[in-house]
Amino acid sequence: MKTTVIKFGIYGLIFAIVIFLGALYFGQELSYSTQEVLGYTSMIVSLIFVFFGIKHFRDRENEGRVNFGKALIIGLLISLITAVGFGIADYIYTTAINPNFFEEYEIAMRNQGYKGEIPEFTSGLAALLMFATVTILGLIISIISALILQKK
Repeated sequence: MKTTVIKFGIYGLIFAIVIFLGALYFGQELSYSTQEVLGYTSMIVSLIFVFFGIKHFRDRENEGRVNFGKALIIGLLISLITAVGFGIADYIYTTAINPNFFEEYEIAMRNQGYKGEIPEFTSGLAALLMFATVTILGLIISIISALILQKK
């Protein structure tokens, strides 16, 4: 189980960093709402390794069987590793690639007519929020994958 989690978690982590930074770098001219859609899409695509990790464990390491609980644990662990990748990518983006991101985002929101209060973020807080978001999505994908792949 440990080997599967590490292997597929690292696949998700690498994919997360590459796709996240790539989408942000190449999508700089896109609106923030389009970038947000691309961001969530990249999270979901990166978390596909949860499904494949559970399937690999079931078919190749556990004689074709895995119960829901074990599948859920494997999926969550893979999700956590992938979430670390997104947190790192977010931190790199907001500190090195575009350190003015938060100011630019606030200006864009105001230009779109948003009149409410916009909370101030730091790079560390934004990375933590990204980690939490990917972990929650990973939990959902882990539950769905565990339900689909469980075999007793």
